[in-house]
Amino acid sequence: MDADTGFRPLFLSARDGLKLHVRDYGPLAARALPVVCLPGLARTAADFHELAMALAGDPAQPRRVLALDYRGRGRSEYDRDWRNYDIRVELDDVMQVLAATGIEEAAFVGTSRGGLLTMALAVARPSVIRGVVFNDVGPVIDARGLLRIRGYVGKLPTPRSFAEGAEILKRLSDQQFPLFGDAEWEIMARRTWTQRNGALAPDYDPRLLKTLEELDLEAPLPVLWPYFAALNNVPVLAIRGENSDLLAEQTLTEMGQRHPHCEIFTAPGQGHAPLLGSRDMTRRIGKLIARAEKRAA
Repeated sequence: MDADTGFRPLFLSARDGLKLHVRDYGPLAARALPVVCLPGLARTAADFHELAMALAGDPAQPRRVLALDYRGRGRSEYDRDWRNYDIRVELDDVMQVLAATGIEEAAFVGTSRGGLLTMALAVARPSVIRGVVFNDVGPVIDARGLLRIRGYVGKLPTPRSFAEGAEILKRLSDQQFPLFGDAEWEIMARRTWTQRNGALAPDYDPRLLKTLEELDLEAPLPVLWPYFAALNNVPVLAIRGENSDLLAEQTLTEMGQRHPHCEIFTAPGQGHAPLLGSRDMTRRIGKLIARAEKRAA
């Protein structure tokens, strides 16, 4: 464990040999149910740092927490072929990581794309999932949110400092997160750009934009209720940002109605996607994991 960061950086191989980076928190031999955190499309493992530290460092029940950088994001290697930034390839990457780290069952926390990957995993390998937190994502995706994301991924101006980056993000997303102060925007900036060759650069492969350009947002998006139903036997917490344009309030309500063990929660003053590091969020997620652990036992 790195005393400065609070996690072990792991570098593992995908099936095609590409190098994947994983943050590994907490005791390796913990008896508690492990947690696997899957970020959004252009996001990284860093988004889960506060949550992972709280779960891994729980004095009563410390647990192992993995947070993944998908290929082309964070410290994972960029793919030479942008077409591999595909949910099917990323699903296989997740399964390779689970195998390499010896995780046979876990609770999953999926933000946006991470939630879609969790639903896909529920069909591909249901036995590994013992509980799920969906962070601002569900079986029905609102095209407005995808349109907004497509408007900035790979297109953000390059800031000269993280403070300038915070201003850029504030101008872009102030309506989504009206309660954010300077500190929150600074955190978001540090998790959007990284220092590379003496300058700031996006912490993801800008060619991710190409995957969004391929989407026909005029056509109806796939509806994933059958994938969501594959999770009917495990407890679920579905979180929606109050100002979200990706997960509709109606979809959140329907998730709670359709699933026999689904709790729903709307995060006040937050958009897509809510931050998970607050004391309240950590408590809610901890309760879901405890439910999952009890059912698994």
